[in-house]
Amino acid sequence: MMKAAYYSTKGPARDVLVVGEQPDPAPQSGEVLVRIAHSGVNPSDVKSRLGAASPVMEFPRVIPHSDGAGVIEAIGEGVSASWVGQRVWTINGQWQRPFGTAAELIALPESQIAALPKHLSTETGASLGIPLLTAWYAVHVCGGLLGKTVLVYGATGAVGGYATQLAALSGARVIGVAGSMEKCRLASRLGAEWVINRTEQDVVASVREITGGKGVDAIIEVDAAANASKYGELLKFGGDVVIYGSGAGTIAVPFRSMIVGFANLRFFIVYNLPVAVRKAAIDVLTPLLERGVLQHPQVEVFPLSEIAKAHERVEAGANAKIIVDVLR
Repeated sequence: MMKAAYYSTKGPARDVLVVGEQPDPAPQSGEVLVRIAHSGVNPSDVKSRLGAASPVMEFPRVIPHSDGAGVIEAIGEGVSASWVGQRVWTINGQWQRPFGTAAELIALPESQIAALPKHLSTETGASLGIPLLTAWYAVHVCGGLLGKTVLVYGATGAVGGYATQLAALSGARVIGVAGSMEKCRLASRLGAEWVINRTEQDVVASVREITGGKGVDAIIEVDAAANASKYGELLKFGGDVVIYGSGAGTIAVPFRSMIVGFANLRFFIVYNLPVAVRKAAIDVLTPLLERGVLQHPQVEVFPLSEIAKAHERVEAGANAKIIVDVLR
């Protein structure tokens, strides 16, 4: 029996999350068995447990979290034995499945793990999955960015921090938007050529000034509901908005400025990336991770016994990546 955190009803973290023993999973054909060291908590994990989309349990019992890192302990039929003993990070651990990474063991399809370079800790490995793949795809769908200007909202967040770096590495001139002077300084260190403190500066006026009135080629968006009304003023003719998040279920877009400006809106959810696209992402990202090119978010680690506190920190908007130490 393995140690795991789980819930059988949706609701507040302290009311529904339980830490106890669960049966050990076994890898099926095409799967690997990962012994998890650290598990990453994402906003989607918290929303699922709260029942934000639906109060109905999709499965009788859920072990939460999609992101994690550890060592492959066993393999199923059809998987190369060379994986055994390798350190990996996980992808979509609990997406459309009942049992995620908040446990000592998880069995996953081979396509849902990626090698973790030796110099990276499992705390960092548990920070990668959803944020890094989201950032990569958001930058990827912008197309060739050499010399183009990209506005990144939430430029120091879990996704935005990686998006800022990847856009800059792709040759873009990045304008980062953040909510404090400290975060603006961090955005500069991550590769933003210009930074806008949204609490003290008008984003539209600042962008118009920076771009000489032309607007940006692309916007990478964390909260469409908060910012969509400004897109027509922010974008260059034919510009793109790549949206991976929204603080509300409905967004209001200014029709006239968007249609006159031939603006494009792209929506995506990282969980549904086709396997081939996900593989392309891993092929690009692994060398960057191996070379130590990317800066990773600061982490705040909780023992598994305090997983409810970890979820509450995410709900409170922690300025760090929240990680659960499964071994404690």
